[in-house]
Amino acid sequence: MLRLLRRPVAIGPETPDEALVRRAQAGEGHAFQALFERHVTSVRRFLRDLLRDGDAADDATQESFARAHAQLERLGDHDRFKPWVLGIARNVAFEARRVRVHDVLDEEDEGVPDAVIPGPDPESLLLDAELEKHFNTALAVLSPRRRAALLMRLDHGLSYEDIAASFGWSIPTVKNEIHRARLKLRASLQPHLGGRP
Repeated sequence: MLRLLRRPVAIGPETPDEALVRRAQAGEGHAFQALFERHVTSVRRFLRDLLRDGDAADDATQESFARAHAQLERLGDHDRFKPWVLGIARNVAFEARRVRVHDVLDEEDEGVPDAVIPGPDPESLLLDAELEKHFNTALAVLSPRRRAALLMRLDHGLSYEDIAASFGWSIPTVKNEIHRARLKLRASLQPHLGGRP
């Protein structure tokens, strides 16, 4: 008896994440590849903002998607892939930061290890260097969780609900953390804005 092989349904830019997640969970490798290609730039930018190091962000991006692939069966809410993978990325970044802190503390010489010094990127070169420096300093002062929540909202456009799901926080907690982060950034940057609000 002749068996017809079913051809996989084509994946296009209009294919929703929910459908891709279901197909990837069913074992379609090209569906997860499509999710990776759709979200890798956003995840890498998020990690670069958290880690302030391009090479570390590249490594953390690969690790984040490897974990997402291994844990994909756990994702029950199929249309929330982006906040879910950003939550994984956040955890990877926190782990990487802990490792880097230990590396710095374990250094025998007094110099700062090269891995801790962020390299220039094209976006930074387009911004006013002085204001960028002050912004990065102000951002670095925020707690890692508060900074991650703020970046998820501002840079990645996630809803409060998606951020809450990613962190395991209540929505009021997310709103409070983001509000406090904005107040702290505003207070830190106000002297450098030349009287602008």
